[in-house]
Amino acid sequence: MEIFSQRLKEVRMEAGESREDLGKVLGVGVSQISEMENGRKGTTLERLAVLCKHYHVSADYFLGLTDIR
Repeated sequence: MEIFSQRLKEVRMEAGESREDLGKVLGVGVSQISEMENGRKGTTLERLAVLCKHYHVSADYFLGLTDIR
């Protein structure tokens, strides 16, 4: 989960989005985005799919199975 958290924050910041912006995309609050980025909470498969489409990044990258986005 640590890799997911780091990579989520990394791609969000590279995209120039705030936690609030990403929360709107996923339909969750800022606090949930913060907990995801700090490794206290994960996400659902549905939201992982939305993240992948939104940032044009593979699920394998988010999950740490590859370093290729």
